[in-house]
Amino acid sequence: MSGATRTALVLRHDSAIGLGNLGPTLEAHGYEILTLDAPHADVAALDPLAPDLVVVLGGDEGAYETDRYPYLADEIALLSARIDAEAPVFGVCLGAQLLAKTLGAEVRKGPRTEVGWLTVEPTEAGAGSPVRHFAGVPTVQWHGDTFDLPEGVERLASSAQYENQAFAKGEWLLAVQFHPEVTDEIHEDWLRQWGDELPEHGLSPEQLREERATYGPRAQAASAALLGEYLAGLEARSAAA
Repeated sequence: MSGATRTALVLRHDSAIGLGNLGPTLEAHGYEILTLDAPHADVAALDPLAPDLVVVLGGDEGAYETDRYPYLADEIALLSARIDAEAPVFGVCLGAQLLAKTLGAEVRKGPRTEVGWLTVEPTEAGAGSPVRHFAGVPTVQWHGDTFDLPEGVERLASSAQYENQAFAKGEWLLAVQFHPEVTDEIHEDWLRQWGDELPEHGLSPEQLREERATYGPRAQAASAALLGEYLAGLEARSAAA
């Protein structure tokens, strides 16, 4: 890693759905983090290629709701410019859905909400990718939307309920449907804000708290390993350019 400062632009859609444990890993790899609240920022005014990395976080919005949330259209335009330039992007949940849409795939409401501490199964390609660190490690899921796999990408992981849990394009684009970023604090905040939804899915806040106590430490370690390996790949790619 060089001594030069790298910049990571983080597009956030809800203050409760933040960067979480991804932040320390970015900082450890020399990134200066700029977080923008997309609903209140002029995303269209941003230079899409200025940051070394763009991280797109989750949110309640649907990637298909650009009429209702015009800033999503601006994010899609920014992502399109980065994809054309093969400039690094990492997407989480809504971020993954926005990347899928930008790459031409359909994003839509799924048949069911996937919520809780659940496992994803790496594909053959995923077993050689950063997503491999979540093999056998339950992680937080909380989404009702899904997407078709875009053309020209590799599926990296699936779950029992949704086939498309992670995908990549080269070493520079990585998207995950699950939530590796969740810290204990974020988890508790989500339970306070949205825990009343859980009974309709056969769950309770108490159950999720117990699962967090059991699985949280392994998930935290897997998250750091996933993002760290992805960032190391970006560094190697940059050094080879």
